[in-house]
Amino acid sequence: MPKMKSNSGAAKRFKKSASGRFKSKQSHLRHILTKKSSKRKRHLRGKKLAHDSDTALIQRMLPYA
Repeated sequence: MPKMKSNSGAAKRFKKSASGRFKSKQSHLRHILTKKSSKRKRHLRGKKLAHDSDTALIQRMLPYA
């Protein structure tokens, strides 16, 4: 049986954490930054964990993660 392909868009966005959940960068930090407060931009800087209900979908897109 041939190897399964990972969804390349998901592979660029998600990494698997040690606990088995998926982490990703937060959105809204690419452009139109002048109207956003420093506090808002600072809080968007970190990583976030994908919601539990989305984990099965991401796992299916990344079979070898």
